[in-house]
Amino acid sequence: MRKNVLVLLICMLLLMPMLAMAKGAQEEVKDDRPVVGLIMKSLANEFFMAMEEGAQAYAAEDGTFKLITMGMNSETDFDSQVNAVDTLITQGVDLIVLAPADSAGMVAPVKRAIDAGVTVINFDVTLDKDALKAAGLPEEFLFVGPDNTDGAEMVGNYLGEKLGDGGKVFILEGNPGADNAKQRKNGFMKSIATHNLELLASNTAHWETEEANTLMTNLLTKHPDVQGVMCANDSMALGVVRALEAAGRSDVQVVGFDNIPAVKDLILNDKMLATVHMDGAEMAILAFNAGFEILAGERENLGWVQSPLILADKAFFE
Repeated sequence: MRKNVLVLLICMLLLMPMLAMAKGAQEEVKDDRPVVGLIMKSLANEFFMAMEEGAQAYAAEDGTFKLITMGMNSETDFDSQVNAVDTLITQGVDLIVLAPADSAGMVAPVKRAIDAGVTVINFDVTLDKDALKAAGLPEEFLFVGPDNTDGAEMVGNYLGEKLGDGGKVFILEGNPGADNAKQRKNGFMKSIATHNLELLASNTAHWETEEANTLMTNLLTKHPDVQGVMCANDSMALGVVRALEAAGRSDVQVVGFDNIPAVKDLILNDKMLATVHMDGAEMAILAFNAGFEILAGERENLGWVQSPLILADKAFFE
């Protein structure tokens, strides 16, 4: 009897690793969900921090795909984005959703991904049409994102109405290599023409708070008569507000773009006039869904899926 029990125990011990391996293999077979790589710009920017959080929450709730999120250390860390694309290609992901830091420079990595059989969705910042054409990709490559020109013009008009005819303003531009920076500047220029504003200076702060703070400090010394500042994103607006506070200037109106969490209190406390509300997580989800439709053969990777923009002033938050 004891011998039989011992034999049984030995058999069970021998079978346990095999059963564990079989269970692991079974689980691996079951998890055949598509893998999505979300490549954002700087995760030091609250807009992309909120986007990442919202995208991860959506992926966890949805449960039909696996999500990998990646971002840059700063808005000018272009090499990190290139490396992120190449890493995801090596990992064999099914879908890459990309917010390019440089509209022309990121076309080559996108082409490498497509040639490797990976579907790529361009969102937030449009890829450069000439660079797409030169790479043999369609100029109308699918873009998921807002009309940046209209959004900047909308908030610029709001500032123009506040300042009145002849108001003196600065523009703080985004990264010159990004199409959304160019589009937002164009929108601001339209509002300047509409309201006959005087543009004292237009310079880039590369989307960065500290760079904007330094730039604004210098511009205030050169142009103390400024009345309004148009910032191409809210991270730069934060730097502008700090410079104004340090200079003891509460008479200068500031507008931004993105509606990151930090600007709510600034607007409610009259330290900023308004921003443009753009939901980063919503935009990423629109991009995911467009990518899944392409993977399912339900649509082509062409056209524009437009995400909404809303003027966010004090009334928006109250």
